[in-house]
Amino acid sequence: MSTEEHVWRAHVVRRLRERNRKECDNFKEIIEQNNRLIDHVAQLKADNLKLSVENEQLRSAVSTGGTGSNVAIATLEKKLLSQQEELTDLHKRKGENSQMIVDLNQKMEQQRIIISEKEHSLAEQQTNNNRLRAEVQLLHSSLEELKKLNNTMLDEHTALQLAFSSLEDKLRGVQDENRRLLERLMQYKSKDADKLNEENESIIRKRLPSIFRKRSAKLKRDLEDAVREPGSSSNTSTSPGAASLQRNSSPAQFIGGPIGDEDFDEATINGAMEAIGLDDNEYISARFTAGEVCENTRASIDTLKATGYLGQANPTKILLKFEAHENESHAVRWSPVERMVATGGADRKVKLWDIGKNSTEPRAVLSGSSAGINSVDFDSTGAYILGTSNDYGARVWTVMDNRLRHTLTGHSGKVMAAKYVQEPIKVVTGSHDRTLKIWDLRSIACIETKFAGSSCNDLVTTDSLGSTIISGHYDKKIRFWDIRTEKQADDVLMPAKITSLDLSKDCNYLICSVRDDTIKLLDLRKNQVISTFTNEHFKISCDFARASFNSSGLKIACGSADGAIYIWNVNGFLEATLKGHSTAVNAVSWSPNNNLLASVGKNKRCTIYSES
Repeated sequence: MSTEEHVWRAHVVRRLRERNRKECDNFKEIIEQNNRLIDHVAQLKADNLKLSVENEQLRSAVSTGGTGSNVAIATLEKKLLSQQEELTDLHKRKGENSQMIVDLNQKMEQQRIIISEKEHSLAEQQTNNNRLRAEVQLLHSSLEELKKLNNTMLDEHTALQLAFSSLEDKLRGVQDENRRLLERLMQYKSKDADKLNEENESIIRKRLPSIFRKRSAKLKRDLEDAVREPGSSSNTSTSPGAASLQRNSSPAQFIGGPIGDEDFDEATINGAMEAIGLDDNEYISARFTAGEVCENTRASIDTLKATGYLGQANPTKILLKFEAHENESHAVRWSPVERMVATGGADRKVKLWDIGKNSTEPRAVLSGSSAGINSVDFDSTGAYILGTSNDYGARVWTVMDNRLRHTLTGHSGKVMAAKYVQEPIKVVTGSHDRTLKIWDLRSIACIETKFAGSSCNDLVTTDSLGSTIISGHYDKKIRFWDIRTEKQADDVLMPAKITSLDLSKDCNYLICSVRDDTIKLLDLRKNQVISTFTNEHFKISCDFARASFNSSGLKIACGSADGAIYIWNVNGFLEATLKGHSTAVNAVSWSPNNNLLASVGKNKRCTIYSES
């Protein structure tokens, strides 16, 4: 038997003796007294029985012996009465003692139960105490390790801080040197550009008569075709990017051998005109000045414009300016059937403006949103207007009676864009909760959710059937979705996060404004970027800045953080820079029916531009 087991057994015996002593000593005197009382009662019973026998004997003696012993009998009866009283008293005391014993037994049982519970609790506490002691020991060990690790990290941090300070000093020096080199490089580039422009202008002006003859022949053919076939001429159109021009033409294009008229294609002629600053009207005037005769120059120019050969003028004149919202304005969209503009702002309202009447008072104020409006859009008939909001919902109003018809809730992030799909029965919404949802307006329910995995800033649908949805996302990807399947069809990666998308009227081209201050033009038939629009002063104003195609799909407009609006043609040339905003421009929209441009920005105002 081990020492530990022997100690444990001795401890148990000692505890049992202690318990026996505590439980028995309290009642020992009572038990002894009870035993004495029981013995005394037994003795009294025997005495009583003996006296009863003697009493009977005396009675029989009296009955036989006469009245001589009456005195003795009376004495014995008196003694018997006192003995009976004493016996009664003893019985009473015995009952009380018995009740006391019962009560004490009950108390003893209760004390046993309490002692058992205490012992059980003590055992649990001892077990818990042992466990906690082990945990404390473990935590002490962990604390020591953490102290050592902390000291090591402090030493490493000090070393890294010293290294960082040294590298920061080196970085400052390199940045200063880089700044100086950039300044020198810009000076050299400026000189090279001036020299290159002079050489280009000199060479082009030498070849200008030949260029004019080349383009004059083409213009004559187009005029003759327009006069012979006035009905068919209006149907001609120029595809974006069909005559892609090279802005940075070098003198090497024009030197290195004899150059004939046949060496100048349409792109070269356009490049030459751009280089010397001629527009189409000036070109035609120069053609006539060069010796070519036309009876009605203005009629010829008008005919060319009607056939779509000459470009449409840019809307450079401010037609109307008004305060659209109480706070910042976020969205603007033209009605497809009326000269009416819808705007949305941070004041939680969508407002309709009748531009045809030059009114600066809203035609209607559409309410129902509980947070700022992010986008607005009309259906193809102009009867319904769709707005998205920061309150995680989208809403549909009717234009005729300005009533809220549907509220679409289910996104867990702010809804940035919405478009009609298979109108007017379905709507698709894109949200910062990284999903696109398709809604059935008949049941006012979400019928499909597409998980993009990145916040959606804008989306478009390719046609009224809405078989393809194109969405632009925070993770720099343009995603293509076929609503007939559950999976994503394709995606195109951009250099930075995407702020807006817009489709050309023929749905063949897509523009994408990107946060690196560029606008990309994609050919959707190839899913490739075919052109990039940028300018040194052009800066995308915010994460939801909206760019827009014009109705012909030949021009692109987008607002900038400096308050200007930049207009490019699809060949990549910056045609106009519109002023009118004092702060950043958030969204622009071309009218689908005429050459009007609407814009809104952070200064609450909406500005309408028209041709000068």
